[in-house]
Amino acid sequence: MAKNILVLCFLAFTFSLAAAFEPSSLQDFCVADPTMFMAVRVNGFACMDFKLVDANHFSFSGLHVAGNTSNPLGSRVTPVFVTQVPGLNTLGISLARIDYAPWGLIPPHLHPRATEILTVIEGSVLVGFVTSNPDNRLITKVLQKGDVFVFPIGLIHFQRNVGYGNAVSISGLSSQNPGVITVANAVFGSNPPIADDILAKAFQVDKSVITQLQA
Repeated sequence: MAKNILVLCFLAFTFSLAAAFEPSSLQDFCVADPTMFMAVRVNGFACMDFKLVDANHFSFSGLHVAGNTSNPLGSRVTPVFVTQVPGLNTLGISLARIDYAPWGLIPPHLHPRATEILTVIEGSVLVGFVTSNPDNRLITKVLQKGDVFVFPIGLIHFQRNVGYGNAVSISGLSSQNPGVITVANAVFGSNPPIADDILAKAFQVDKSVITQLQA
């Protein structure tokens, strides 16, 4: 009797572990078909007709080209997501090139659907993320060429070039469509805007400050 109970407990534990992971794919790939925008989607785009798929759906060119950093932040992200490579659809992976002008910044943001692993290719980059409540601890480090850093899924993080020359990094992300929520844009630039009295109380500042930030 005791042996049977032990076996049942083991099976239940094994099943709970198995249920925690996504099921294995039932086909080789599912190339995104953006023309089928009215199709029912569970997690990704509808699949293109298998007979129409070719190598171009799995490739991307130009990642060696530096991004234009002549903007207020002094940075540029070149994404290689499912919108650029339809063959990434449902595969749960993507990447991006990030160019930084001297002291260029990728502002605090988060990816709601992906963990990010960043490798510095050129320059010196300050990186950091903030842990969740109640600690809100800042974990930060200056990376040099060849260094790697991981930003856990859903946590606010940032990057800044702390050198006097240009910097470049490459990021891998655990989603074909990781999404990005820039904190400042989301809080002060939502559409319609969050009521200024809510933000004033949340940040403990005068409403005039909130109005200025929203502008």
